[in-house]
Amino acid sequence: MAPTPISLFGSSSNFIISHFHRKITEETTSKSFKKLRKLFVENVGKLNSAGFSSTAICCAYDEFSDGEMVGKVIQGRMRTDGFDFLHLMEERGVRANCDTYLWLLEGCSNSGSLRDAKRLHGRILKSGFDREFVLCSRLIAIYSGYGDLDGAIKMFDSISQRSVSCWNNILSGYLAKKMNHRVLGFFSRMLADNVNPNDATFAIVLRACSGNIVAYRFVEQIHAKIVRHGFSIDPVVGNPLIDLYSKNGYIDSARVVFEELCFRDSVSWVAMISGFSQNCHEEEAILLFSEMHKSGITPTPYVFSSVLSACTKIELYELGEQLHALVFKWGFSSETFVCNAFVTLYSRCGNLIAAERIFTKMNHRDGITYNSLISGLAQRGNSDSAVQLYEKMQHEGFKPDCVTVASLLSACASLVALDKGRQLHSYSIKAGISSDIITEGSLLDLYVKCSDIESAREFFNKTKKENVVLWNVMLVAYGQMGNLRESFEIFSQMQVVGMRPNQYTYPSILRTCTSLGALDLGEQIHTQIIKTGFELNVYVCSVLIDMYAKHGRLGIAREILGRLTEKDVVSWTAMIAGFAQHDLYVEALRLFEEMQNRGIRPDNIGFSSALSACAGIQALNQGRQIHAQSFFFGYSADLSIGNALVNLYARCGRIQDAYSAFETIKTKDQISWNGLVSGFAQSGHFEEALQVFARMNRVGVGANLFTYGSVLSASANIADIKQGKQIHARMIKTGYDSETEAGNVLITLYAKCGSIDDAKREFIEMPERNEISWNAMINGYSQHGCGNEALDLFEEMKRHGVTPNHVTFVGVLSACSHVGLVTEGLSYFKSMSKEHGIAPRPEHYVCVVDIFGRAGLLDDARGFIEEMPIDPDAMVWRTLLSACTVHKNVEIGEFAARHLLQLEPEDSATYVLLSNIYAVARKWDFRDRARQMMKDKGVKKEPGRSWIEVKNSVHAFFVGDRLHPLADKIYEFLEDLNKRVAEIGYMQDRYSLLHDIEQGQKDPTVYVHSEKLAVAFGLISLSSGMPIRVIKNLRVCNDCHNWMKFVSKVSNQAVVVRDAYRFHHFEGGVCSCKDYW
Repeated sequence: MAPTPISLFGSSSNFIISHFHRKITEETTSKSFKKLRKLFVENVGKLNSAGFSSTAICCAYDEFSDGEMVGKVIQGRMRTDGFDFLHLMEERGVRANCDTYLWLLEGCSNSGSLRDAKRLHGRILKSGFDREFVLCSRLIAIYSGYGDLDGAIKMFDSISQRSVSCWNNILSGYLAKKMNHRVLGFFSRMLADNVNPNDATFAIVLRACSGNIVAYRFVEQIHAKIVRHGFSIDPVVGNPLIDLYSKNGYIDSARVVFEELCFRDSVSWVAMISGFSQNCHEEEAILLFSEMHKSGITPTPYVFSSVLSACTKIELYELGEQLHALVFKWGFSSETFVCNAFVTLYSRCGNLIAAERIFTKMNHRDGITYNSLISGLAQRGNSDSAVQLYEKMQHEGFKPDCVTVASLLSACASLVALDKGRQLHSYSIKAGISSDIITEGSLLDLYVKCSDIESAREFFNKTKKENVVLWNVMLVAYGQMGNLRESFEIFSQMQVVGMRPNQYTYPSILRTCTSLGALDLGEQIHTQIIKTGFELNVYVCSVLIDMYAKHGRLGIAREILGRLTEKDVVSWTAMIAGFAQHDLYVEALRLFEEMQNRGIRPDNIGFSSALSACAGIQALNQGRQIHAQSFFFGYSADLSIGNALVNLYARCGRIQDAYSAFETIKTKDQISWNGLVSGFAQSGHFEEALQVFARMNRVGVGANLFTYGSVLSASANIADIKQGKQIHARMIKTGYDSETEAGNVLITLYAKCGSIDDAKREFIEMPERNEISWNAMINGYSQHGCGNEALDLFEEMKRHGVTPNHVTFVGVLSACSHVGLVTEGLSYFKSMSKEHGIAPRPEHYVCVVDIFGRAGLLDDARGFIEEMPIDPDAMVWRTLLSACTVHKNVEIGEFAARHLLQLEPEDSATYVLLSNIYAVARKWDFRDRARQMMKDKGVKKEPGRSWIEVKNSVHAFFVGDRLHPLADKIYEFLEDLNKRVAEIGYMQDRYSLLHDIEQGQKDPTVYVHSEKLAVAFGLISLSSGMPIRVIKNLRVCNDCHNWMKFVSKVSNQAVVVRDAYRFHHFEGGVCSCKDYW
């Protein structure tokens, strides 16, 4: 009867010896036995000592002498397969059990012999142990581990009982062979068989999902199963999940996984830090490294490599240099990939000496080392040094690969060195790497950036076109050229050949649609994006939002933003910029606040867009808060934010703050100067705008169309026609005068400066006109009282197929008002909604009230106001009140004043107009009461001012002004002039002066109106024949209007006055308004 086997699974060799047969005596433990024991412990025991029962060993041992036994074991050790010992057992009739074969399989596993494993598998089959689960499981592991997946699958399919480890072994085998699709398929089979995965299973499957082989939704499904099985906080699963999310651009999902881990090992930190670095969240990568360092987690060389890469990308070179000291402290300064990161860092920051020093001291250099330094040298313009290093790389036995050539090609592209790039192209052909994906992309990029589109297309046509990057580069190339037809042809062709667009393809064609205004095509591409499953891709969505926002489809853009699950700052910034670009400044600032409430940190573009929104509504205090916030986030030196601050303070009229922000900018560009010029022009500081423009010319900064538009606007607003003509001459010299926008601004300039003939000439000579051109000319005619000409031009505009807008009708209705065309004006007003689908705005209702008011139809004006579908604003009531003053209607005037005081109790014009009504009606008590009310409320009347330019200097006058250096001469000339005009029939209209001259006033010259002083000064200072051009900030009074008609006749000089309402051209005793204004 065979002795009962005693299982020794997991026992030590001492335990084996202690159970030897009792036949072993003291004498048996000889020197030879000690050798046997030593050999067994050293070579066999370390595998698995449970392979034999004690009885089996004892029976075999009994039959041999000491020396023979030692020799056999030594022989087995040398052969390393254990088969001799198995044969020895069989010769003695000892039957190996399951543990024996398990021990021998362990030996095969450690020795790396698939052949021996297969031999043992055969023995196992013959011995009848092929149904033993533990042996089958081990065989699956061995076959899978050695890459014999067919053998592993056959073994797997032959057993009925399968543990999760069996499934994991097959999955690991597929993963090792990079058969990722097989991994996912086998995982699906595992789930279908209702086998619960463990943490190792999920780790394998997640690693198989790398390389963009699965959709994001599938990853989310796997993540959901991980959560359901309770492994979401396990770093074994969490680490590869973080890595997967990061590498696919879903950095927020990676962050969530990282934060939920029960504990974070070094791998967790490395995965998250590298994920931030790779996904353009460099600052977060650096902050997380700081947190890791504070937590006492030992860093790895790869962590330093990722953080240094982040520092390089966002140009935090000083921080990178500080990390260099930390690398030395941890002893990683000799690690090749850490050194490579330092070479890249120092090369990018221009410290080539430090980069070369690290390069020289490196014990082991690889291709990346050379590529980093070659790239740095080439980008810094050291082409010769880059080539020399390239040759050294070859001399030291490193064969230049596609990365090396790509670095040099990229440098050539940046330097627009096309000839050098062609030489590298030739080398890449000789070296056989021209068809490499990286090389192909760099070569195509070279030709595109060097604007050699023909060579680019020729090279593209010769490629196999299997790389989607090449298609994307061509899309970008034609997009930069503004060639939408070729872009769309490339986009269509890539789909015909079966090339699937990726997340970079769609943005390339969408940007072209955006820049060229092809919204219809963009919408079609949007439909395809949805069909191909990219509708939630952050990169694609950000470009879609930008496209819709720039084309005014803000509702659609907002919907896309609302569907995004990722916290993408680019998408939010595009939406904020879209609101700001369409003058929806409040909405832009609300969205900016919401973005921060959601935990999304603004970038420099977000801050600059928010500051632009503040400038749009003159929200100075909020702008200052955003300014402080941008400074706190480290953007104090950012150019775009600096430019936005300049514009903010200039638009808000904060001259010193604007200059301070301007001087803070180290490298000022054209936008910086334009911010000052346009900001001052828009805030009413016109002289300041012109001074900045003059300074801009002195320092040699070239002006663009936007600059000229701003300074022409400033010149127009102060009626400085001389300065305007000089700027016009400069525009002709620089070629900007042919631009439609330039022509529009020139029409406005000449119209506002009183030269309507020059404005008309500009309009006629324009090669192309848009609706702004027609509007500018119509409004110019209207301001000059040329109502019929304005209406004729409006009819011509319609005949040319130009659609009128709300600005057009302001000009048309004003024209009717200025020439008393009441019926025509009402007809045009009604046609707005009936014929053109334009809903009247408050300014259109003001025009209609003005039409009634100027015609003296005050009851009709009141009735029209009471029937308005919108609440009348202050301008409506002020227009009615002004008409009541002219026509001396106290009742309706008081009615208008009551409503106006409710809306704007601090407006001085209301009190002045009401006082004037009482004055002309001889109601002195009421007049005095109105004036007293004004004083009690602390409201101050805006003083009347007039300006005139003489010999490049602007002279300003107040009522009764005696501060001018030539005041005595002016009043002396004015006295003589008054006598001359009186001789030909001028009589002073005292009604116009009742609010200025009190009874018993001894010196009436104290209250001489400012426009009279300005005209008198002009007649003294300007040569005869030159027109006198005066600007008045208030409406010219009846007396001054009448006086100027006589002055133009006695002086034989034209007088042009622009008051707050319109232009008056006085010549030969007649005014262009025909006394209707």
